[in-house]
Amino acid sequence: MGKLNLIASLNNDLDEASAIETVNGSHLLWTIEDAGNKNNVYGIDLNGNIVKNIDINNAKNEDWEDLTSDHLGNLYIGDFGNNNKKRDRFTIYKINDVANLNGETQAEMIHFKLPKGVKSKDFEAFFLYENDFYIFSKENKSSVLLKVPNSIGEHSAKLVSDFNLNGKHHKITSAAVSPNGKTIVLLNHDKLWKITNFNSSNFLKGSIEELKFDHDSQKEGICFKDNNTVYITDERNHSEGGNLYTFDLN
Repeated sequence: MGKLNLIASLNNDLDEASAIETVNGSHLLWTIEDAGNKNNVYGIDLNGNIVKNIDINNAKNEDWEDLTSDHLGNLYIGDFGNNNKKRDRFTIYKINDVANLNGETQAEMIHFKLPKGVKSKDFEAFFLYENDFYIFSKENKSSVLLKVPNSIGEHSAKLVSDFNLNGKHHKITSAAVSPNGKTIVLLNHDKLWKITNFNSSNFLKGSIEELKFDHDSQKEGICFKDNNTVYITDERNHSEGGNLYTFDLN
């Protein structure tokens, strides 16, 4: 069992932190809340305090689920949660130079529809790799991996693969790729999957290692602190959760 190291309790205003992300040029960690919450991104310090609260005034939080960023310091919000499987069009919001923003801003928008033949699914996890977004569906059994270009405008996603991680419970709630591009992590409530030795045409053909945590909670956010360590957040549920952790992948 891998030990989660508790770093901080998140500010009480963040009941449903659904993502965590580091951004080049920023000393803060960035988070969002999911469906029904504000259209805001929050910069937090390592004590869990909200240092920045930025209103994205042209965005709607239909169901924000994950964050990723690029090497230029831009932050991307994945608005692709789809619990009722009714959505057929999804949005990724691009927040330019988030470290230097204050108060409010406007986002650029990347829209995508599903590939032909792929039924509407719930997506909660993505990352940016070689200027494409890779988006994972949240399923009990067989999941899909989609690819969408990092380009403002309308797109039709491409199906990279469908896949089935070992075990009956493998709902993927967040995903991230390491700074050196050599390790991918997929998050679940009680474990993560570490993927290495992959090529960009299909990550799921790489080496997949399951790393179990020493406790189970509603973990919704993961990002890399460095190439061997990740930050993880969980949602607050009564007296449990609402925390920021680190986890060593080695």
